[in-house]
Order: sequence, then structure tokens, then C-alpha cells
Amino acid sequence: VYPYQPPGLWEEMSFGDRFTAQEYEPSHGHNLYRRSMYTFWKRTVPPAQLATFDAPDREKCTVRRARTNTPLQALILMNDPTYVEAARTLAEKMIAASDDPRERLAYAFRRAVAREPTATERGVLLKLFHQQGEEYRGNVESARELLSVGESKPSRSADAAELAAWTLVASTVLNLDETITKE
Repeated sequence: VYPYQPPGLWEEMSFGDRFTAQEYEPSHGHNLYRRSMYTFWKRTVPPAQLATFDAPDREKCTVRRARTNTPLQALILMNDPTYVEAARTLAEKMIAASDDPRERLAYAFRRAVAREPTATERGVLLKLFHQQGEEYRGNVESARELLSVGESKPSRSADAAELAAWTLVASTVLNLDETITKE
């Protein structure tokens, strides 16, 4: 499996055409979305996403992984095509689950953290949805740009501004500390 990677990632460590794996081409279709345990590793250039999230270098066995929390991790979780697509897919499922925004939030929380949102969380996320919905209704091209990230395509029946707003809400839920960190 070859997931999304920053462009030109392997160029610095390529040594001409005598060696294998000198260029990186992401997988397509079903293979792009397989589990990360099947990700191809080039020893001299480990997958950037896994390295950023403290994956061991594979040169020795590791009993326990080090855990860090860095701004670069947050940037990946908010901007990498893998996570933008995941948020959009969750947003589509939220929209399909109910017409009630409160139920949509409850659905997202049950899927991501296996609990209901608190009243405070619900209030903050509904406010975010309304703000972003207003922003995207005023700039539909920006909504379409967000929805075009990644190889998978959004549902054609969805309103672009609404789906983009729910995508940002879903991204926020997927970026909660309790969603990404096992404690």
C-alpha cells in the first residue's frame, strides 16, 4: 500500500535507475485506503505520517512507543488528504443519519469516541457548524475545493456548503485528544 505522501519525498534519497523504489506513486482505489500496517516502507525514507506520529524506525524491536504531541501532528490531522477524506466521509454519514443537527453530532461522537457529546461540546460544535455553513454559503467555490481533496469523490446529492461545514465539524471531532490518543 502506498498512501498519500508529500510530493518529492523520495527524490533526495533516489540513486538513479539502477535501484528499485526510486519514485513514489500513491496507490489508487481500494488499496489507497487499506490499513497502515500494509504500508510500504523505504528504510531511508519512512512514511512521513507514521514518522510524525512516533512510529519506530524498524531497526530494532520496540516494546513501547514514545508518545509526543507536536504542532506538526495537529497540522497533519487537519490537512493531510487522508484525514480530510475521513472527515468528509464521516460528515456524509452524519448527514445520512438524521436531519437533526444534534443527532448528527451524537452520531459522530458515538462513531469516534463511543459516547454522547456533552452540552458544552454540542454547543461549541453547533456554533462551528453555523459559522462555517454561513462562510461556505458565501463562498461555494471554497466548499468545493475542500470537498475535492483526495481521490474519493463526495456524494453528488449533498449540498456543497452544508457538507463542507459538517466536514469541518467531523474533523474537529476526529481531532479530539480522546479520539487520537489511547490512554
